[in-house]
Amino acid sequence: MWPPDPDPDPDPEPAGGSRPGPAVPGLRALLPARAFLCSLKGRLLLAESGLSFITFICYVASSASAFLTAPLLEFLLALFFLFADAMQLNDKWQGLCWPMMDFLRCVTAALIYFAISITAVAKYSDGASKAAGVFGFFATIVFAIDFYLIFNDVAKFLKQGDSADETTAHKTEEENSDSDSD
Repeated sequence: MWPPDPDPDPDPEPAGGSRPGPAVPGLRALLPARAFLCSLKGRLLLAESGLSFITFICYVASSASAFLTAPLLEFLLALFFLFADAMQLNDKWQGLCWPMMDFLRCVTAALIYFAISITAVAKYSDGASKAAGVFGFFATIVFAIDFYLIFNDVAKFLKQGDSADETTAHKTEEENSDSDSD
């Protein structure tokens, strides 16, 4: 088993008995950490992926099957961002602007879900289309909350950067004005 055990056991395990040992992570290593899933961002991403999947299933079963690609793509993107945030890929891949990508994903998803949900509820009469429209409206709300929170975080970050620049510029002005008065 990889990696090799640094302290190999000299006596083999008895044939009938089992010893408790350290658990092998296996596929559990791919799952997001519980702390992340309990955070606000983790819960929002779980809700986005869950609602997108349910909406996708409803569109598959409805007569409005032309709309099924949008929930499928949003489901896959939400899963990608869920695992990217959980595995902290934003720290590993510094060249990408993760908050802006997440913000654009949420804005476009909210707009697309709103448009296709209105169309599904208004134009199609079967129950699956109506259910897809209702779940689409719920998904619109969740995506809108997510992009609102992302926008607030980015705006707060930019304000901190601007205040530091203003403080530096103000100090420079004071130093220049003091040296002129001498």
